[in-house]
Amino acid sequence: METYASKSVVISRKPGKDRDGPWTAMISLFDENNPHLKAKVPLKVVEIPKVEKVRIKELRNVSYYLRGNDIVINNLVKINVETKEGVVTLTGIQELPK
Repeated sequence: METYASKSVVISRKPGKDRDGPWTAMISLFDENNPHLKAKVPLKVVEIPKVEKVRIKELRNVSYYLRGNDIVINNLVKINVETKEGVVTLTGIQELPK
């Protein structure tokens, strides 16, 4: 498992070598919320090949944006990325506004 300090992440995908096979999960790390609204460049992109699915656990405020086909998780303190047998699991700590 890798742990990253990050304010927000954008979860996206790109095709693998074969469009019908497993895809590559892309976890983009940012230092501010809603980076997709400002076309921000990520601090880091974690690419994980041959992924079947991404699980999001213990994070309460998650948004799915239909325009970009991406999932955005804001208000993070840290995010943990664990990969096992084609499944990526994201956990972490969020500080949600009151």
